[in-house]
Amino acid sequence: MSTPAALWYECRSLLGVRALVVLGDHIIGPGRLASREDLERTIHPGDRGVVAARTALEQIRPGAESPMESVLRLIVVDAGFPEPALNIDVADARGVFIGRVDMGWADLRIALEYDGDHHRTDRETFSHDQGRRNAFVVEDWLTIHVTAPDISRPAGFLERLRQAFELRRRADHPR
Repeated sequence: MSTPAALWYECRSLLGVRALVVLGDHIIGPGRLASREDLERTIHPGDRGVVAARTALEQIRPGAESPMESVLRLIVVDAGFPEPALNIDVADARGVFIGRVDMGWADLRIALEYDGDHHRTDRETFSHDQGRRNAFVVEDWLTIHVTAPDISRPAGFLERLRQAFELRRRADHPR
């Protein structure tokens, strides 16, 4: 039986780089099944697929709490945006915790959230989300919400993200 790190490396020739990153994010993240160093130790120069494993390892980050969050992060970085921080705790002006965003840029107060189906189908989750969204607006956070269809057609949310960055740049440097 393979260890989680060995399993990750064994998948190097079966999965594309993006899927290998998603698997690696899970192994070192919420699964806490291995460390990034454990993954790195499995790589053997000269093996078939070693380039894919090395490429994926460079992109693996702890903190993504779902495969779609990993995919979202990769899409954003591939589009040329700065790499977002993961799981940012946000507090109000009094220091009271109002929520944790999937990823974002705290210095710009821009958040990116992946909303799976449970965010719209579960009444309690939906109600909680509405209150949380209102608190983020009051604290001047720009939040871009992304759903599964957006992942397959990212141009729309990437344009909104570009607009959010532009809005923040203009606010920092008024004419």
